[in-house]
Amino acid sequence: MDDDPFQPMTQDETVSVGGVVTLTCSVKENDNSSLQWSNTAQQTLYFGEKRALRDNRIQLVKSTGTELIISIADVQLSDDGEYTCSIFTMPVRTARATVTVLGVPGKPVISGFEDAVQEGGRVTLTCTSTGSKPPAKLHWFRDQEEIQGRPDVVESNPEEPTYTVSSELTLTVSRKDNNALIACAVEHSSIDSGDKRTEQQLSVLEGEKFYLQCVANGNPEPTAFLWRRKDAELPLLAKVDGAFLRFESLNKSDNGVYECQADNGIGMSDVTHTLLVQDPTAMSTSSGVDHAVIGGVVAVIVFIMLCLLIVLGRYLIRHKGTYLTHEAKGSDDAPDADTAIINAEGGHSGVDDKKEYFI
Repeated sequence: MDDDPFQPMTQDETVSVGGVVTLTCSVKENDNSSLQWSNTAQQTLYFGEKRALRDNRIQLVKSTGTELIISIADVQLSDDGEYTCSIFTMPVRTARATVTVLGVPGKPVISGFEDAVQEGGRVTLTCTSTGSKPPAKLHWFRDQEEIQGRPDVVESNPEEPTYTVSSELTLTVSRKDNNALIACAVEHSSIDSGDKRTEQQLSVLEGEKFYLQCVANGNPEPTAFLWRRKDAELPLLAKVDGAFLRFESLNKSDNGVYECQADNGIGMSDVTHTLLVQDPTAMSTSSGVDHAVIGGVVAVIVFIMLCLLIVLGRYLIRHKGTYLTHEAKGSDDAPDADTAIINAEGGHSGVDDKKEYFI
């Protein structure tokens, strides 16, 4: 068949969603027969230079007796599959070209980090990217150094032939991780390296230094001390220093009951300490809530006082007006001061009251 001059020749193509793919079909010789391109559903796209399917995305690039080239713009996932080039000789000869459409992965999203992490604590981050075909690969970085996360988890999307990929990264943070950039990058054949990358800055709460002391008296004085933690191993950041158990950076994971055994060579004595570390994040949150409640109460009190002042002001204004009105009645026409006072006191009744004076 390779020596057949009428046998069409094609090649497979790979294109990303939204891109343009060009399909070329050629023959070495032609006996005036027309070349034809058909899609995955065997619908004719072009017969020679004549358009057969009304799809403006499909355009004729070149049509001669020995070559037919078409292009498909704005490629979609539904365009994936086998395309057929035919030449209508006797017999009809065909060739197939597979178009592979790559689903472009979305920008990765990092979740799992919302608040500052206590020094020595653990944080688990999850990176997720969706829409890739074939499945993308995820990579974790601390600043510029790649670090190993858990293997990618791949899930197929129910409504389209693409995949959602996720990966987890668990870190035990230290003081040096404060303000470090944790990045998740997507690797896929449809994008250039570094095109899809998301960064998350870590915030670390530095723990306080602390120590427990094993106090034991004896004659002679104890010289050997054995520290242990009830029902658990000693914390990684806790260091035994003779009679002292030193914590370089306290965090909630250090909570527990610590036992010390003092030995002076003659006898032994046990000392028990209970350590309870409070969460500074929870404390600050609680403090913020308390301040908000206090502020609300103060605002209500101020509002009530303002209302009382307004009511009291209106009351005083009304009674002042009444006093002035009463004072004015009967005083204008009085022949002397005594009569004016008498008229002012009794003028509001509208009747001349008789007054008796006894001397």
